[in-house]
Amino acid sequence: MKKLLILLTLLPFTGCTVPNHAIQEEQMTVAKAQREIKIGMSGAEVVEVLGSPNMVTTDSKRRETWVYDRVSTNVQASSSSAGVWLLFVCGGSSKASSSSSQRTLTIIVKFDENNLVRDFAYRTSAF
Repeated sequence: MKKLLILLTLLPFTGCTVPNHAIQEEQMTVAKAQREIKIGMSGAEVVEVLGSPNMVTTDSKRRETWVYDRVSTNVQASSSSAGVWLLFVCGGSSKASSSSSQRTLTIIVKFDENNLVRDFAYRTSAF
């Protein structure tokens, strides 16, 4: 009993910290668009790089324009707690916080009459 009492008395502050975690959707990057989309690519090659577009439109000359809209959400959460164990009595405190941010990327790919890339543009925002 004496050893148990000493052990319980000598237990240090215990703490547990949960590391920040980022939960993100798969995101398409500007660098990837700049690096891999080239004038003269076919639609099949664009799909290999960027996947299926969110929207397809045609102009008055029946040339297609593909629009990719991607949203990436970053959520960070952390929590910590500390407690003191003394003679079977527990006292403690805990803290938790979280934050989130979003990034958007829009890529517009324009095709010519032969269904080859004639132009592309992109825009990003973060909030």
